[in-house]
Amino acid sequence: MLIEVLREREAAQRLRELRATEPPPLICAVNVEELWRGARPREGDVIRRLIGALRTVPLTAREGELAGSWRRDFAARGVTLSQSDCLIAAAAFSAGARLATGNPNDFPMPGLEVEHWPAGG
Repeated sequence: MLIEVLREREAAQRLRELRATEPPPLICAVNVEELWRGARPREGDVIRRLIGALRTVPLTAREGELAGSWRRDFAARGVTLSQSDCLIAAAAFSAGARLATGNPNDFPMPGLEVEHWPAGG
């Protein structure tokens, strides 16, 4: 969703509304990496401002354990989950936060609150 925000799509307005009524939304290092990976060369300053307007949740051994357990347990049922999605989900879960995504089916983890933000608007 951060690329959507960066490109001033529908998610940007939703994020502004959240920031007006709640503490700043959370991100983790994986979100930051994904944002930089999808960035255009001229977007560096905007990316830094966006990241600075959000709170960063640390990824610790606890989140690594949770992410790895999810990947293992879902794989045993024939469902492949990505490492990055599991780490993002573990950060949100540990923080007791909702996870906003354009791809809610990528986050089937039990107990994780997922909020669908349609992408491309």
